[in-house]
Amino acid sequence: MPKLNRDGVNIYYEVHGSGPALLLTHGYSATAQMWQGQIEPLSKKHTLILWDMRGHGQSDYPADQSAYSEAHTVADMAALLDQVGAKKAIVGGLSLGGYMSLAFYNKHPERVRSLLIIDTGPGFKKDEAREAWNQNARSRADSLEKDGLATLKSGSAERAYAVHRDAIGLAKAARGMLTQRNADVINKLGDIKVPSLVVVGSKDTPFIAASDYMAAKIPGAQKVVIDDAGHASNIDQPQAFNAAIVSYVEKLPAA
Repeated sequence: MPKLNRDGVNIYYEVHGSGPALLLTHGYSATAQMWQGQIEPLSKKHTLILWDMRGHGQSDYPADQSAYSEAHTVADMAALLDQVGAKKAIVGGLSLGGYMSLAFYNKHPERVRSLLIIDTGPGFKKDEAREAWNQNARSRADSLEKDGLATLKSGSAERAYAVHRDAIGLAKAARGMLTQRNADVINKLGDIKVPSLVVVGSKDTPFIAASDYMAAKIPGAQKVVIDDAGHASNIDQPQAFNAAIVSYVEKLPAA
């Protein structure tokens, strides 16, 4: 399986199909495996790039905590596009993967053809709300260090597909990548200038208001609600999810 060396950190990735590039990023503590149900429909007309974030799955788990950050993740995404020869791509992801896709747009807007923001929150404007989120992330890291991968068993469906070598990488990813440092992503939603699709499961209660907010703030954004789906809307209702994504990407202006 191919891996991309990023300053000594090997990043696992997969490439399926051919055509305009489409990069999908998994949620926290999931892996590229969560997109198995999307490979066939999305690779028919696109070069579909899936990957494991550092600290996850088949990528490396660096020992240095400073190797885990939003900046590293965004740089990994850019390097993956370089690796497959894609100057621009449809960029999307679920939950943390969606947040990182928004962060990627802020850093590299010229490389994004469209955004797919799936069961995602855009961060927090208020420091107090951000600190509550960060405290939860740090608590998850503590639990992983104490109890290991068993702590993931109660998570939503995308984690059921994940295989991790140990819990330490996930703990470091929680502290360095799941935590948030500022309000840049939420504050810059109004600056997005590419077609954007916001997707949320009808039962994904914690993310419905956030999805409504993003759909209202991102200029021209479209929103799709996947009926009878929770946080992993692509797994809970794959047919409805795939139909929504395929319909959307097929109507995008030519790459």
